[in-house]
Amino acid sequence: MPSTEDIDTTGISRYSIPDFKFLDGSSLTIDVAYRSFNPSAAKVVCIPTCYGGRINSTLNFTSGALKDYHVVVIAMLGNGESTSPSNTAEGQFPQLDYQDVVKSQYQLLTQHLAIKELEAVIGFSMGAQQAFYWACMYPDFMKVSIPICGSAKTSPHNWAFLEGPKGALLNSVDYADGAYRAKGVNPIRGLHAFGRAYCAWAMSAAWFREKIWQKELGFETVDQFMVAEWERSFESWDPEDLLVLARMWQAADVGVLRKDGDYTKALEDVKARVLVMPARTDQYFPPEDSEIEVKHLRYGELAVLETIWGHIGGGGANDADTEWMDRKIAAFLNQ
Repeated sequence: MPSTEDIDTTGISRYSIPDFKFLDGSSLTIDVAYRSFNPSAAKVVCIPTCYGGRINSTLNFTSGALKDYHVVVIAMLGNGESTSPSNTAEGQFPQLDYQDVVKSQYQLLTQHLAIKELEAVIGFSMGAQQAFYWACMYPDFMKVSIPICGSAKTSPHNWAFLEGPKGALLNSVDYADGAYRAKGVNPIRGLHAFGRAYCAWAMSAAWFREKIWQKELGFETVDQFMVAEWERSFESWDPEDLLVLARMWQAADVGVLRKDGDYTKALEDVKARVLVMPARTDQYFPPEDSEIEVKHLRYGELAVLETIWGHIGGGGANDADTEWMDRKIAAFLNQ
């Protein structure tokens, strides 16, 4: 589920990159927000944020599998912590691409933190897509990639799902065709519509059938759950941040890194060991898609999270799934 609080700045640092050149040809001085855990450790792991995630709400495994690693959690461009539409002059933020996001993270790690090598990149959802891009863009810089509930290429079904919440926001009265800033309006109705359209996709049909919203989360009705956890949770988000990230998510395809555009060949080029961890009931990134991708990885391994929590099972939504992932990550890193 998306972060429900305003941005928690505890432990967060920023690195400024002057005249950063984006894939679309534009340039902008950017800030990349990050937090280091256990910085004296020799081995380094990078964890990028996910959609709806903030640095301090990101599952980081620092009390388990990564307790002996220097873990750097990085806010991807566009998430409201690093440079984003919400903190950039109106009309100045470019069209965002995963290549921009990963390049900015690479510059932070190498130029600012003087890191020579990554033990791993681990990410959930859009963070998983970043983990795939990392493995393709910087194959000699990292040993391991662990994408959790994500894909190297966004499927047509996933693309279509995102059109629902996007459409709810874009067509809301208070979004005003993007003029809400000029009108001094916080488009709460649009943000609530976005969250409500998003909600049912995040968990599985079994999750709703078993009334987990009641049994484990304490809500009397599904509607109460949707209002509290999905409508209100997006109130702290700027609409343009949500939209620029959703468009980048829709456009994900590591094949664009090759001249022939073949994403399967891009996967075949990956040198890192890759642990692909889909959730059995994920409606965005089903395990069948992950099975296809693993076939094209030279050193790929598939580990399916058996859960009824759907997509959010991979993001730390419940202890049992988190403990399972922690054990899998620890074992894979120790191979």
